[in-house]
Amino acid sequence: MLDCLFELLCPGEILGLASSVSRFGRLVLAALTGITVTVSDTSLSQAQERTRSQNLPGNPSTCEGKMLAVHFDSPGEAENLYIKEVARPEPSKGEVLIKVHASALNRADLLQRRGFYLPPPGASEILGLEAAGVLVSEGADWSVGDRVMALLSGGGNAEYATVPEDQLMAIPNQMTFIQAAAIPEAWLTAYQLLHFVAEVKKGETVLIHAGGSGVGTAAIQLCRLAGAVPVVTAGSADKLKKSMELGAAAGFNYKEEDFSSCTLTFTKVWVPLLPLVLLDKQWLTRDPELDRRYKSKLVKTFAESALPYFSSDSRSPLHPVIDSIYKMDEIVSAHKHMEGNKNLGKIIINLDSED
Repeated sequence: MLDCLFELLCPGEILGLASSVSRFGRLVLAALTGITVTVSDTSLSQAQERTRSQNLPGNPSTCEGKMLAVHFDSPGEAENLYIKEVARPEPSKGEVLIKVHASALNRADLLQRRGFYLPPPGASEILGLEAAGVLVSEGADWSVGDRVMALLSGGGNAEYATVPEDQLMAIPNQMTFIQAAAIPEAWLTAYQLLHFVAEVKKGETVLIHAGGSGVGTAAIQLCRLAGAVPVVTAGSADKLKKSMELGAAAGFNYKEEDFSSCTLTFTKVWVPLLPLVLLDKQWLTRDPELDRRYKSKLVKTFAESALPYFSSDSRSPLHPVIDSIYKMDEIVSAHKHMEGNKNLGKIIINLDSED
């Protein structure tokens, strides 16, 4: 949900309402104007040098029980990120271990890096809310070698990640890891808002902000699949054009016109953000088991009702929109690309050393 909202915001403005399905049920209600962000004076070249000093220039970790992961020592700018060798996670009861081939970038990662977005209790502090890869441990309903994508509470920007079994989805045949990594967070966020919150019906019209974002491009397609009519806002002609190609009935450039009066002509359903709250950078206490049950239901429902419509064929009813692909050691550039609101669709982090 962060992608939807922050596409509309420029640097220095209120960061506003932000939420993420992978942080489920907890909103970042952050009016952050006036809050000073700690800015590191570390340059991009210094960040790259820290990565090289680990003797980890994009190659897999060779130490048993270790892995490579995106890391930052203190909150701040993108240059604080580097690649570090850390302990490989061990799956707990009901979890499995994934060898991650690709992950994706979300607005929550930017907020977490800046110190405004803390992982929920018990979650990995490593960035990354979604991943695609291969199982390397057995599960009750999953086998070693299964190709899967996963909704995570954290940990996706690493060579390995643990995830509850019921937050896994099988990757459709012929779909690549790159394509699959673009699905869990953005598409489940859009699906959740449309079907769990707004309960959109056939023929209803839905206003979608940031139509060129990962969540926006997903919401447009899901609206069409449900027989609803998507109307979008975006900040550039290219993003509006792509939104229309995906099925938007109308589009408005919020930088050039007052879209509110125009959209009232079309819109009868407004999809809200979930009522989540973050106070003083501490999560409100919630039952982790309730969170897990909710996400399990969301993943199951999406896998049954939407996932069958995906394929690698561009003519399929649903397909993820990929903006760009970065290698793991290019994570600084990936963050800067998203912070500049330059992406149209998902930004992917490729962790496959063979690609």
